[in-house]
Amino acid sequence: MNEENTYHYFDLIKSEDEVRGKYLVFKRMFDFVFAILLAIPAIPIILIFGILVKIETPGSMFYKQERVGLMGKKIYITKIRSMYDGIEKKSGAMWAQKNDARVTKVGHFIRKTRIDELPQILNVLEGSMSFIGPRPERPVFTEQFVNEVPGFEKRLSIKPGLSGLAQIRGGYEATPGEKLIADVEYINNVSLKMDAMILVQTLRVVVTGDGAR
Repeated sequence: MNEENTYHYFDLIKSEDEVRGKYLVFKRMFDFVFAILLAIPAIPIILIFGILVKIETPGSMFYKQERVGLMGKKIYITKIRSMYDGIEKKSGAMWAQKNDARVTKVGHFIRKTRIDELPQILNVLEGSMSFIGPRPERPVFTEQFVNEVPGFEKRLSIKPGLSGLAQIRGGYEATPGEKLIADVEYINNVSLKMDAMILVQTLRVVVTGDGAR
């Protein structure tokens, strides 16, 4: 792995292949096929809400952000913009909060339903993410939480996901430690059955807007 593309403060984690086995092969096959199928309805949804974002506030439809992926590898994700354009230049990097004042009206809706995450289907297709797994954090927060929350680096032993156990259980008010507990429970008990349960719960949130993220 290219040293320039990897963060190195995760000495305790094992490789994904050591931890899983054949489960990963089936999961990758499912991710690829489901991503292709989901892309068909997702593309018009992304375009519609991207246009609504631009109508409400000036700026780009999308924004790209660096995250920390499997084994500390740098990855880049794209989201539909849910905040006022350039707001972080004023506020700085901040942990996501419930009722965040930086979020636009359209942004509140697409966050609540997770529509803002749909462009990351491309990450699933290319293999840097899965549909189910711990949400990838920004480097600044990953480094902070690795130092503050014992065991936080364990989240990096498996491929990050669009949704995960921590997302269907908690919300913006959940602490990094609380999210870690859910993520470690998932990592220690990974199975296709658990993935299916999380996926169904995530789809329920997308359809009803009723749930944590």
